[in-house]
Amino acid sequence: MAAAIAAYLHFLAIFFLFALLVLQHHTFRLPLGLEQARSLTRLDIAYGLSAGLVLASGLARTFWYGKGWEYYLHNGLFHAKFGLFILIALLSILPTVVFLRWRPALKENRPPAISARMARLLTWSIRLELLLLLCMPLLATLLARGFGVNTG
Repeated sequence: MAAAIAAYLHFLAIFFLFALLVLQHHTFRLPLGLEQARSLTRLDIAYGLSAGLVLASGLARTFWYGKGWEYYLHNGLFHAKFGLFILIALLSILPTVVFLRWRPALKENRPPAISARMARLLTWSIRLELLLLLCMPLLATLLARGFGVNTG
């Protein structure tokens, strides 16, 4: 039962992560209003926390409730999946840094200034994160079915 609960919590964290990123994409539109900017900063904090939950629950599954560390250590798909997670985390740095830079303006109750170029970069960064997140269930499905094991 503990393995099923761990899997459920991991899936729930992933769904939450994806939903927050979709909300972030939906909320980010120019011209940027004050409440919209505040919502984006809150969504980004929640996104970071949910990424931490995905990582923690995934590691719990890897070490205690999965097929054993040895299985994952020698599985190329596990390395690809974890690498994809790291890539998504790296892509999320740009929006986080931009949102953190908005703090002074938000404290003064004014919407932050953002250039059209930066807005495009943020939009494409979020879209790329979403696309890469959509690849993870395929890797997870293949991994769960025994693909990617290094037998040599």
